[in-house]
Amino acid sequence: MNLAHDISIDSSLGHLPGPPVPATGAKRSLHRIADARRQQGISVRSAARRMGTSMDQVRRQEDPHCDMPLSDLYRWQEALEVPVVDLLVDTNTPLSEPVLTRARLLRVMKTVRAIKETASSVSIHRFTTMLEQQLIELMPELSDVSAWHSVGQRRSPNEMGRTGERVYPDSFFTDSLG
Repeated sequence: MNLAHDISIDSSLGHLPGPPVPATGAKRSLHRIADARRQQGISVRSAARRMGTSMDQVRRQEDPHCDMPLSDLYRWQEALEVPVVDLLVDTNTPLSEPVLTRARLLRVMKTVRAIKETASSVSIHRFTTMLEQQLIELMPELSDVSAWHSVGQRRSPNEMGRTGERVYPDSFFTDSLG
């Protein structure tokens, strides 16, 4: 084997694509952006909004095999507010402790805000306000965090939802069987 066999040049991009792909066809993961986004509790829509791009572009770039320019990686770093090193793959090591701690505090703040929104008693409202203030003391950027979204919550057994209002013809059920 020679060097030309081991490394191919991507002529459309004009650069070396990185280490050769193993012969088994398994691609090497280049980053863990999707993991970091989920850990931070940021939706695909929010990430797209923060980066000024489409949700399709976000999904494409989240693919761990997506080879992207450093400028895009830095845009992700700013959108997710994590160190660049935590976006890169490093032999299956977990995200750094500060990033994991931030993600945990973010989830706690979302829960506190959700409880506060639905609080029916003054004492619970006062308690959640105190928790909010303590969390903001620990991490001031949590002041802009909103509650968990209420879309997609489970319905009680007595609630049917919109699909229960629709009338389907009998042929709908029999056509799929035959």
